[in-house]
Amino acid sequence: MNKFFASCGKGLEYLLADELLGLGVAKATATMAGVNVEGSRIDAQRAVLWSRLASRVLWPLTEFDCADEAALYAGARAIDWTQHLDTDMTLAVDAHVSGEGITHARFAAQRVKDAVVDVMRGATGERPSVDAESPDVRLNLVVRKGKAIISIDLSGGPMHRRGWRSLQGEAPLKENIAAAMLMRGGWPKRYQQGGDLLDPMCGSGTLLIEGALMAADVAPGLQRHGLKLPTYWKGFDRDSWHALHLDAEARAKTGLSILRPVFSGYDLDPRAITSARSNAQAAGVAEAISWSVGDVAALPMPEAAQGLIVCNPPYDARLSADPALYRALGDALQRATPTWAASLLCGSDELARATGLFARKRYQIFNGAIECSLILVDPVAQPKREDAGPRPLSDGAQMVANRIEKNLRRLKSWRKSEGVDCFRAYDADLPEYAAAIDVYTEAENGEVWLHVQEYAAPADVPEAIAQRRLDDLLAAARRVFDLPKERVAIKTRSTGKGGSKYGRFARTGEFLTVREGVAKLKINLFDYLDTGLFLDHRPLRMRIAKEARDKRVLNLFCYTGVASVQAAMGGAAQTTSIDLSATYLEWLADNLRENGLGGTRHRIAQADVMEWLDAERSEFDLIFCDPPTFSNSKRADDFDVQRDHVRLIRAAMNRLSYGGVLYFSNNFRRFRLDEAALSEFAEVHDISASTIPPDFARNPKIHRAWRITARRD
Repeated sequence: MNKFFASCGKGLEYLLADELLGLGVAKATATMAGVNVEGSRIDAQRAVLWSRLASRVLWPLTEFDCADEAALYAGARAIDWTQHLDTDMTLAVDAHVSGEGITHARFAAQRVKDAVVDVMRGATGERPSVDAESPDVRLNLVVRKGKAIISIDLSGGPMHRRGWRSLQGEAPLKENIAAAMLMRGGWPKRYQQGGDLLDPMCGSGTLLIEGALMAADVAPGLQRHGLKLPTYWKGFDRDSWHALHLDAEARAKTGLSILRPVFSGYDLDPRAITSARSNAQAAGVAEAISWSVGDVAALPMPEAAQGLIVCNPPYDARLSADPALYRALGDALQRATPTWAASLLCGSDELARATGLFARKRYQIFNGAIECSLILVDPVAQPKREDAGPRPLSDGAQMVANRIEKNLRRLKSWRKSEGVDCFRAYDADLPEYAAAIDVYTEAENGEVWLHVQEYAAPADVPEAIAQRRLDDLLAAARRVFDLPKERVAIKTRSTGKGGSKYGRFARTGEFLTVREGVAKLKINLFDYLDTGLFLDHRPLRMRIAKEARDKRVLNLFCYTGVASVQAAMGGAAQTTSIDLSATYLEWLADNLRENGLGGTRHRIAQADVMEWLDAERSEFDLIFCDPPTFSNSKRADDFDVQRDHVRLIRAAMNRLSYGGVLYFSNNFRRFRLDEAALSEFAEVHDISASTIPPDFARNPKIHRAWRITARRD
C-alpha cells in the first residue's frame, strides 16, 4: 500500500479525511492543513478528479535529511529524473520551507530545479525547460524540521479552481471552502430529500454553482482538466485516468439532465449578478439557478418549506465587516425562511453572534489567511422563550463571570498560537467559589462543553452556603459560555461512608471526541471522576510527541493512553502501553482507532506494571511513567508511590536503551523524590516548571515531572 498526501485549507482536515475514505482509500488521517493517505495510485488519481475539498494531491518520490542547501541539492540529485520526465517536457517546482537550515522557498525551488536539470543533462545531453504557469510536471518540495520531501503534484495546480469561473467579485470564495460549507450544511442530502438552496448575498455565485454541481454529481475536476491530463509525469496511469474520466462524464451527463431548478441567488450589486450568470453558464448549470438583484433586508419568502441557506457575508479588510449587516441577514432569514437550515461563513465569532441566530454547531475554517467562524443553524427560527431574557446574575455569580472572562482574555493569544481546544478556564480563583472549570471543544462540530469539579468546602461553611456558591458559579459559567445545562458536567462532593467524597455520577455512556494537537481523543464527562484527558499534562505529552519519531515508546500506568497516541502521531516506531484496568485499555484502543492507528506496532498489555517490568526483556528509547498515588487493586500488589518509586524507576531504567530517556511524573502533593537513592544509577533533572501550561499557572503544584537518564560514569 502506498502513501500520499492531500493538502487542504486549515479547518477542513477531518472533513477531507471522511471524503477520501468515501472515495475508497484504505486509510486517511487528518493532520495540519491536510490528510495523510494510504491507498493506490489509482486512489490518488480518483482524488484529483473527485475531491471537492483538497487543494492538491501529492505523490512522494523521496524523503531525506536536509540540514542545508548542499543536502537539498544532493537529495534531489539522487533521484533518477529520467524515470519521471523527458527532456522535451516542462517543469515547475513549488517549495515550502521552515526552520533554520533553508529559509528561502524560491532559492530551495531553484536548487531542486538545478538538480533535475543536471541529472537530465548528464543522462541525455539535454535538459527540460521551466514553465511556472502551466508545466507538464509540477514538483512539490517541503522542508521542515530538517527533513525534505519531494513529491509529484498529481493535481497539476490548485484544485479549488474548477475551470468555470470567468468573472468574480472583489473577494471571491474558494470553491473548496464553498464545498465544505455545503457539506457541513447537509447538502446534497437535503437536495435528495426535496430541499432548495438559497444564497441571499450570492456575489459571483460560487456557493450556488458548487451546490448545483454537487447535486448533479459532477466531478469537480472534470471541467478543470477537460481532456487534458492533470500531469504528464511518466508514472501517471493514463489508462486508469481515462476510465475514471469517462465514468465521470457519464455520471455528469445523467445528473445534469435531471437537475431540478431549486437554486436561487440574490445580491444588491447588479454587476455581481451579471458575473454569477456568466459563471453558471460556463459551469453548465445556468438553467437550474435563478438570479435576482435585491437587498437582503427585502428577501422574499421562498415557496419551498424546507431547504438550506448558504451565505458568505462580507468580513475582510477590503469589504466592510458591519455587525448591522449581519443582524439584517439574521432578521431576514428568521422572517423569510424560519423552517430552513443555514450554513453561514462569518468573519469571526463576534460577527456570527451579531446575526442573532442560535448556532447548533460552530467550526473554525480559514478562508485563505482569514480565520472564520462557520455556523450551522437548524432551524433558523428557534422557539421563543417565555421569559423576556436571561435572568440577572447575583453579585457573587457576576464576580465569578468577570473572573472567567478575564481568564479567557488572558489565555486567548496562547490558545490561538498553540491550537488549544481543551483547557482550564477557572481554578478556584475566588476562594469562596471553590471549583475547577475545564472547557472541552468537540472536534467535529466545535460544540463547547464544561466539566466542573467542586472542591471540598471548609468544615465551618454550612452546606446551604456551599450549595448556593456552587449554584452561583454554575450560573456564571453557563452565562459566559452561553451553554444549556445539558452541556455542563458537574462533579459535586457529598457526604457518604468514609467522609466527604464525590457524589454518584450519571451512567450515560456518552463520549465526545476532542482534539489535542493533531490527535483526536475520546473523553467522557459524565461517567467517571476524570474525563480521560489530564489537561495539565498537555506540555509533557507534546514533548513526548516531538521526541518520539522513530523511537520505541513505553507508557506505564497508561490510563487512557493519550501519551501513547501522541507518541504514535509523532512518528514513534512502536508504542507499548501497560495498565491494569481493562476499561482504560479499551478506551486507549478507541483512541488509537480514532486516529487510524493499530496493528502490531501499537502493543497494549493488561498487567501489573511492576510485575510486567520484572518479566519484560525488551528495550525502549523513551518511557513515560505517571503512576497513581496509591493502588490497592485485588489483581496486584499494593502500590504506594512514595514508598515504591525508587524500585519502580530502577525497574523502568532497566528497560531503557542506551541514551534513552524516562519521563517520570505524579500529582501527589506531599511526594518527595529520593534523589540520593536515584543518584546511584540515574541522572535526574526536575522539568516541572516547563510542563505546567498557562491555564494551570495558578496551581503550579498540580504535578511534578522529571527527566531521568542512566548515569554514565
